[in-house]
Amino acid sequence: MTPLVIAHRGASWDEPENTLPAFRKAIELGADYVEFDVHATRDGRLVVVHDRPRPSRAYPTLEEVLELTAGRIGVMVELKHPYRYRRYDVVGRTLELVDDDAVILSFEPGALRTVRRLRPGLRTIQHVGFGVSIRSAAGAWAVGFANGAATPHAVARARSAGFATTVYTVNEPARMLELAALGVTGIFTDRPDLARRTLAPR
Repeated sequence: MTPLVIAHRGASWDEPENTLPAFRKAIELGADYVEFDVHATRDGRLVVVHDRPRPSRAYPTLEEVLELTAGRIGVMVELKHPYRYRRYDVVGRTLELVDDDAVILSFEPGALRTVRRLRPGLRTIQHVGFGVSIRSAAGAWAVGFANGAATPHAVARARSAGFATTVYTVNEPARMLELAALGVTGIFTDRPDLARRTLAPR
């Protein structure tokens, strides 16, 4: 099966990452999903940005992104440091906003356990590496590998354990084809147009 094309922070090769133009471009280019990062600001707003929000910058809110994508493209929502501002309940409030087709991902196993407790029907992706093992992914739909860690052995081990497999962030056609041959479920890429062309059935 052809891997899902997941636009990493939107079509971030063409537009600034984690912005509404990047998400519009990903829709235009035919990606299956957009992936984006959710943080809480110091005043409690849920915003879409990769690193910790700075007061001087403007960011799209989670509500704005979900309104743009609704019915047009799938969403994969990464919970970035969800416990940094515990009083703002980033996990719970995110789950109140996303629909049943959303996929939630994180490096934090505890956050994904909370997701599965509160919304057991949602699919989750446990990113592994950086001290997080495949064993930590118990209960998740998929595991997420960094590109360099997605060896044939690692992918086969995850698949044999019953997990779907995703790989981030891949922008080279030859590597996309290698991963497709390994049977990965989805590929995160900054270049969804290139991925679509590369992975199109021959």
